[in-house]
Amino acid sequence: MAKKKFQAFPFQVGQRIDLPIHALGEGGVGIGRFEGAAVFVPGALPGETVRVRIRYLASRYAQAELEKILQPSHQRIEPPCPYDARCGGCQLQHLSYEGQLEVKRRQVADCLERIGGFESIAVPPVMGMEEPWQYRNKAAFPVATQGGEAALGFYATGSHDLVPVDACMIQQPPCNAVLSAVKAWMRERAITPYDEKTRQGRLRHVLIRTNRRGEFMVTLVINCQRLPEAAALGEQLCGLEGFVGLALNVNREATNAILGREIISVCGAPALAEQLDELTFSLSPTSFFQVNPLQTERLYQTALSFAGLKGDELVFDAYCGIGSISLFLARGAREVIGVEIVRAAVEDARENARSNGIRNASFICAKAEEEIPRLLQDNRKPDVVVVDPPRKGCDAALLQAISQARIPRLIYVSCNPSTLARDLKLLCGQGYTLQKVQPVDLFPQTMHVETVVLMSRVRD
Repeated sequence: MAKKKFQAFPFQVGQRIDLPIHALGEGGVGIGRFEGAAVFVPGALPGETVRVRIRYLASRYAQAELEKILQPSHQRIEPPCPYDARCGGCQLQHLSYEGQLEVKRRQVADCLERIGGFESIAVPPVMGMEEPWQYRNKAAFPVATQGGEAALGFYATGSHDLVPVDACMIQQPPCNAVLSAVKAWMRERAITPYDEKTRQGRLRHVLIRTNRRGEFMVTLVINCQRLPEAAALGEQLCGLEGFVGLALNVNREATNAILGREIISVCGAPALAEQLDELTFSLSPTSFFQVNPLQTERLYQTALSFAGLKGDELVFDAYCGIGSISLFLARGAREVIGVEIVRAAVEDARENARSNGIRNASFICAKAEEEIPRLLQDNRKPDVVVVDPPRKGCDAALLQAISQARIPRLIYVSCNPSTLARDLKLLCGQGYTLQKVQPVDLFPQTMHVETVVLMSRVRD
């Protein structure tokens, strides 16, 4: 029997309705309700009344197109970026920065209450930036053919349709000079852009890393084993102030993954140095590192403050990556043990510890949910555990092991308020209480927000 779709909706596809917007959802999409039905409207802001046209009906919600703003928000502004309406990189340029920070605070508070059941937790203001532009230290520009010429840019929201850009307002300044140089080199050397459909073409992506000193490194992701013409690009880039090195990354797979496994140095240094507080980190083309170094310092300093270290503690750092949080903690603890599944990241973490003269931090390549329970069984009980998981949150086995071991303090660094709230609820059911919450804005002009949480053991 065929399902009766859309029967509960008080409107039809193509119909126009006036809609009050009360919240922002994933991707910065405005959310309103019309006679009980949820309607998602890209471009609309909380507090606005808008006229929309219904475009699509799903099982539990509708999608609509914004046609007219009947009552604008007092925090609506004109986006300064000329690509904002098409590019999928930013979602909130039409909202004042003050408004962005409040939206993110509410997002964290809503998830903690709605998913975690924490009704009495007051979420403080988000730690924001004085200047919320030109903060990103990394960009990966896909390459495509448009109008018979090579183009670099970003994909439009929810698609692989390239939006060509000449400059990006959230990237650090060297990035835009590199874009111009690469496009000129592609024309001069007839470098063919990669085509996802035919899998032909030699250049897939241009990856640019920058640091706070204005230095930069470029990696060309190629669909071939070698690219002799890259030497000519290296010569051009040497004329730009701050150039450190050029590398090739070979990726010949039919995949959406940007990077492949093989790295070939073309000229200059194989890595870029970045500074966080008094620590120096070496970043190879494949290294994971937070994209906003100024706010990353504040994030890690908050985690260190929540840990309350006195100098004699053993600390476990789960999902430690290249050891950035671990090394912050090691300066205040007796010993730090970091656990990370990505072998290249563990090798970077060990090198970062050596180069910074830190001897009380060690790193293990393993799954955190397997290695930390094993360490606990070996009577290596820490005083503090720090977790900084991917967006999917912590593995339940890891949280179970932490709870069973009765670790006194847990610092949770999260990039996803939804999975954070889910995991905190589980921990509270196993003897922990939520003590402190602090959101930090690492991604201005987007909906993403980082959150640091302190959990303490309250019963055995």
